Amino acid sequence: MKSADRRALLLKQLSDCQMPLSGSELAHQFQVSRQVIVNDIALLRAQGQPIISTNKGYLMMQKHICSRVFKERHDNAHTRAEYELIVDHGGTIKNIFVYHRTYGIVKADLNLTNRFEIDQYLKSYEGSVSSPLENITDGYHYHEVEASSEEVLDTIGKALDEAGFLAPLSAYEPCDF
Repeated sequence: MKSADRRALLLKQLSDCQMPLSGSELAHQFQVSRQVIVNDIALLRAQGQPIISTNKGYLMMQKHICSRVFKERHDNAHTRAEYELIVDHGGTIKNIFVYHRTYGIVKADLNLTNRFEIDQYLKSYEGSVSSPLENITDGYHYHEVEASSEEVLDTIGKALDEAGFLAPLSAYEPCDF
């Protein structure tokens, strides 16, 4: 394979993937050394491609990301269904937060993009003395969700509403999350 063809395929793969791809994985896939991949990435960046390096690999910066905050309420038994509904419709669950009348906003980053990450996250507190954040507010909680377009966020909101997860905003809650 010619180097220009490999770089075109590499660029397509990075553009299509939302998770970081390691140099070793890419080298194995293209049957070249990791150093060749490093050089290819450098050339693509020099051409203006928005490729970033993370501790987990290379990632194409998203050109336009939309985000929305959804207020929800359910018990712990429905967390997996809620999360899977969001990611299956094209969303990334950036965080979870609650608005506590005494403590204010209490927030935790999640960055969940697929079912595998959801599974790992849920397993992390199974059998633990810790409980999900929404338990301190009787199941009420918020998620900042990112997606590629407002239309995708509208679809996610509709699906959450149809599943019975959305909750109305209260008068005491701040509006500028």
